[in-house]
Amino acid sequence: MEKVTGIKSVDFKIIAKGHGVVNWNGPTNLAQENGNTVDNHTLPKLRGYSNLSGKVKETGYKYRKEPTDINFKETPLYISQNCIRHHLFREQAFDLHYAKKSNLHLVLASITGLVRGYVVPSTQNKRTSPLLMEDFVDQLGNGNFEQFGQAGERDSSSFFSKTTFGDTEYKSYGSISIEQLQFISLDKKFDREAMEIKEGQGEEISKTISEFIKKLNPELNSEAIFHPDYIRRGTIFEEGEVGILLNDDAIQALVEHTIERIQDLSIRQAKSYMYVEELLVDYNNSNRMMRIKSDEGSIDEEPSEKYASYFYSK
Repeated sequence: MEKVTGIKSVDFKIIAKGHGVVNWNGPTNLAQENGNTVDNHTLPKLRGYSNLSGKVKETGYKYRKEPTDINFKETPLYISQNCIRHHLFREQAFDLHYAKKSNLHLVLASITGLVRGYVVPSTQNKRTSPLLMEDFVDQLGNGNFEQFGQAGERDSSSFFSKTTFGDTEYKSYGSISIEQLQFISLDKKFDREAMEIKEGQGEEISKTISEFIKKLNPELNSEAIFHPDYIRRGTIFEEGEVGILLNDDAIQALVEHTIERIQDLSIRQAKSYMYVEELLVDYNNSNRMMRIKSDEGSIDEEPSEKYASYFYSK
C-alpha cells in the first residue's frame, strides 16, 4: 500500500497578551460568609474550576465555595476556542444565517467555506473545518476579587461582585489538517456533501474557488480541480466521490492566509483586550501530532517538501 508522505499538518504555538477578562462565564452560584448561597458573583472561564466545596450535608446538599476560594494556578483563566474562532472569522460570523441551497457556492468560495467550516441545518450540507484551535490558557494568574455596588437605594440586591484580572499572558496551540483542507466533497456518499450540484456545475464552482484563492496570493498558481471520482489513498474498494481537490499552491495560499489571521488576531470586549504577540509555525511532515508541543527543536518553520496528497482521481 502506498504511504502518504509530505506535510500532513501545519501546527503552531501561540503566545498572546492582554488585560482583564474577555470571555466571561456569567453569574455563578456561590456561598457568602454566612453560609447562604447567592447568584450575584460573576466568574470568568476558569479551566477545571468547580463551585462545589466538597463538603456535603447529611441531606445530600453540596456546599458551595466562597467567591475568594480560587487558586488561579490550579484553575487558570482561559479564553474558549469558540470565542477565538468567532473573532478569527468575525467579518463572516453571521453570514451562515443566510446560507441556503441556492447560494452555497458563495460560501464555498470564502474563508468560511474553506477554513472555518460550516453546517447548513436546512440542507444538511457541511464542511468540517481543517483548523483546530485549543483554548487560550493564562500563565500569570493575576486574578482578584472585586465588590461592586449599584447607585440608588442600598439593599442586598444592589451589591454584586466579580472575579477580575489584571495583565494576562496566554499560551495556546493549533493545527491545520492538510487532508481536510485539500478536498471538498460534493457527494452524498459518505455524508459530507459540501453542497448539492447539478450536471456541469462542478467545473463552475471549482473555477469560482480557484479565483477566490488566487486573490489571497496572486503570485501562486492556485487551482481547485473538479473531478467526478476522487478516491482516498489506501482504501480497499476504491469507492470515489464527486469533489474538488486543491493543488499545492492553493493549499499554501490558504495556510498563509490562516496564519496571517491568527498573527493579527485581537479581541476587545468592554474594558478588556487580548492580542497575539508571538506565533511559531511547524510544517509537520511526521506522524507525531502537535510535535511542536513536546519538541520545539524538531520543527520545520518553513515548508521543506510538498504537502501530503491524500486523494487521487480515477
